[in-house]
Amino acid sequence: MGKVSLRLSAALLSLLLLAAAPPSRQPKSPPATFRLDSLNGLDVINVKAEAVTYRGKHAVRLLQSTADPRTGEPEKESIAILKDTDFKDGTIEAEIAGAPRQGAPPDARGFVGIAFRLQDHGGRFECFYVRFTNPRSDDQLRRNHSVQYVSSPEFPWERLRKETPGVYESYVDVEPQAWTKIKIAVSGTKARLYIGGADQPCLIVNDLKLGEARGPIALWIAVDTDAYFSNLTIK
Repeated sequence: MGKVSLRLSAALLSLLLLAAAPPSRQPKSPPATFRLDSLNGLDVINVKAEAVTYRGKHAVRLLQSTADPRTGEPEKESIAILKDTDFKDGTIEAEIAGAPRQGAPPDARGFVGIAFRLQDHGGRFECFYVRFTNPRSDDQLRRNHSVQYVSSPEFPWERLRKETPGVYESYVDVEPQAWTKIKIAVSGTKARLYIGGADQPCLIVNDLKLGEARGPIALWIAVDTDAYFSNLTIK
């Protein structure tokens, strides 16, 4: 009986120690890096795309040049989906550059950004973007609209600005056409946008409109824009 009791005591102690031990953490996935030096792995929608070298970096160029067949006007939004991505929480970092396309009207801004948690093959998504000509404007109101969050299609910038002025856009200094670092940190329904390697975010969103969705990541541009993307990393 003594040996049986000792064995039972040892087994019970092992179970207690196991229960008290902290839960094992799953190893973090290594960062996924996309050099964006070719069009391989991209699903291009409503935009002209090509692999180029821009200001010393290999890049994907997106030129907003297609027209809506119903109106003849340029498409408002265009994307290039990274087909091998499935993103929920984490960080997205990339280098972007942009300006209004050649021949664009005077009110063109150069809209360049990153869309994430895509649904329905790009029919719905969250997005942060830069208006590249706004930060150096002499008009303070334009400067205040330098970076923007949108959730397509239900929450375009027009609706957000009308219903909640100043909440989903902000000022940050960027130089038109220059390479600019962008980082998007996402956790649940919250996201933060960092520009130029800054330690502090220039825009904070606490209520991502699609909730805790997940889905692919895409390069994003809007009307009358000539944009470049390089070295995208997902962590």
